[in-house]
Amino acid sequence: MQRGRDFLGTEYAIMGGAMSWISERNLVSAISNAGGFGVIACGAMEPHMLDEEIAETRKRTDKPFGVNLITMHPQLDELIQVCADHEVGHVVLAGGLPPGWAIPKIKEFGAKLICFAPALSLAKKLHRTGVDALVIEGMEAGGHIGPVSTSVLAQEILPELRDELPIFIAGGIGRGHAIAAWLEVGAVGVQLGTRFVCATECIAHPDFKKAFMRAPARDAIVSTQIDDRLPVIPVRALKNKGTQEFNKKQIEVAKLLDAGEIEMGEAQLQIEHFWAGALRRAVIDGDVENGSLMAGQSVGMVKTEEPVADIIAGLMDEAVKALEKNRG
Repeated sequence: MQRGRDFLGTEYAIMGGAMSWISERNLVSAISNAGGFGVIACGAMEPHMLDEEIAETRKRTDKPFGVNLITMHPQLDELIQVCADHEVGHVVLAGGLPPGWAIPKIKEFGAKLICFAPALSLAKKLHRTGVDALVIEGMEAGGHIGPVSTSVLAQEILPELRDELPIFIAGGIGRGHAIAAWLEVGAVGVQLGTRFVCATECIAHPDFKKAFMRAPARDAIVSTQIDDRLPVIPVRALKNKGTQEFNKKQIEVAKLLDAGEIEMGEAQLQIEHFWAGALRRAVIDGDVENGSLMAGQSVGMVKTEEPVADIIAGLMDEAVKALEKNRG
């Protein structure tokens, strides 16, 4: 973990997963203050909103934290500039391969760039283009996911690239024993999202948190793709009426495509906006029936609401004990 700690500048190489409406100033600063690495979820924010969020996070912590940007955001250039203006130390790009101009623009202001690697071929390509670190996130994770499990991706990518650049593991991690296991095979740290949703410092609605604490792993299901033409990235969330509404939205967007009323790019944006709105209804308004309850399969290990510092301390204690036991 020392390599991950050095890369992030933190006491523990535990990254907070960027969750829209959840990974904001309060939770991000709490994770960083507890020795982890908080990450602001920019999501669909406009540049002025991200500008304020970074400033407000800085008021709450003097520890390192990062900013997660979505590559398909229409204002990606301006958002990167906001990060540059604030001299953000780490930028995480998610949602697909970054455009060619984005990597040098981020490197210009001295930030370290972290990207997600959903396949070995893409991991190698990202490494060649100058990415500083990778996150291997499997389908067990919450929110937008790929089709391959964490364990398979890690077996493919770690042996090939662990000596070349720092690699963090994400997806399905809820206990310190899992952290220890990934460190043993060459990861430098981990990323957790679902585990932090029920943190005391998280602004999520009490009913949203209750849904997490009640749900078993099997309730975190993957969304279905109704029309093969639609570039829908699967989303893992707790099953409710909202998952049915997503199917209706896909049919609606497909009809607009058929009528020639929208282009494919607009279709994808409409899908993304659906998730952003549905997630807000659940997280902020507490509409756990019709909103989106994005959660990873580790949700079954989230049982109580507790401070971030206690969550991280508990994870590290479990990890240390597991490593000591393994080494006799």
